[in-house]
Amino acid sequence: MQIPTHYGEKRYYSLNEYCKQEFGDKVYRLSLNAGCTCPNRDGSLSYGGCAFCSEGGSGDFATSYNVSVTTQIEEAKKRIQQKTDCNKFIAYFQAYTNTYGPIEHLRQVFTDAISADEIVALSIGTRSDCLPEDVLNLLEELSQKKPVWVELGLQTIHNGTLEAMNTHTTVEQFDAAVMKLHRRGISVITHVILGLPGETRDMMLETIQHVASLPVDGIKLQLLHVLKNTALAKMYEAEPFDVFSLEEYCDFVIDCVEQLPPNMVIHRLTGDGPRALLIAPLWSTDKKRVLNTIQKRFVERDAWQGKYYTEKTL
Repeated sequence: MQIPTHYGEKRYYSLNEYCKQEFGDKVYRLSLNAGCTCPNRDGSLSYGGCAFCSEGGSGDFATSYNVSVTTQIEEAKKRIQQKTDCNKFIAYFQAYTNTYGPIEHLRQVFTDAISADEIVALSIGTRSDCLPEDVLNLLEELSQKKPVWVELGLQTIHNGTLEAMNTHTTVEQFDAAVMKLHRRGISVITHVILGLPGETRDMMLETIQHVASLPVDGIKLQLLHVLKNTALAKMYEAEPFDVFSLEEYCDFVIDCVEQLPPNMVIHRLTGDGPRALLIAPLWSTDKKRVLNTIQKRFVERDAWQGKYYTEKTL
């Protein structure tokens, strides 16, 4: 695959640009539910999940697991096609830990998900400690049929922060998982949270630099959301910690992007938590405004650094 030498108005290698290049068209994610739980919720490691994780297991926009995956896909497609005439989709298993379950169950739901022609890729959200050998074998097998992306929640490389957030994961586990997946030719997308309590900007940039040093194919930069009914919400209510302002976050995201290699696909620059659950920062509910501000900051920084774009490159 040829990597663009410029990214036009976006100034970075976006998921949209990648999909148009790889699949020939705009592609939409379908948020699905595999019916899995999480070792950080069922008592294997802990109860309650990570401190920042909602009751929906960070899959608040995914369909409830009360119908088949095939039906979930059809329903999700109908919702999206009310707004656009798209015909290519990514099957995205988002809620909880989607490699944490019996191998035959995982084989069934993932195989069902990629069986439709309009599904061009399979994306699986999971933890770095939930990739046993039989699961890795399954993912490698599926990747021979359609592209498989494994979305690993790193959040931060600072184990002290991970412990404080009750993740029961370490950066060492993450690094090992990345290498196992890379050796099997499976794409890795890393999730990083910006703004975790107690972390300085230098600490966050260390996380970004660490990800940049690994064979990681994509990254999701996620603004920390304080959501109702989470351990993080209790921390925030008991002793409020600083959260990014809109301007601070948009400037810092660009600092992060500048640390990444040009061939790393940026799947997300922010996130939009459910309005009904969001405690802080409230400005993040206006995702369009956030993305427009980030783009404006890119343009302003380009001008300050003396970068100019011709009509052809834009």
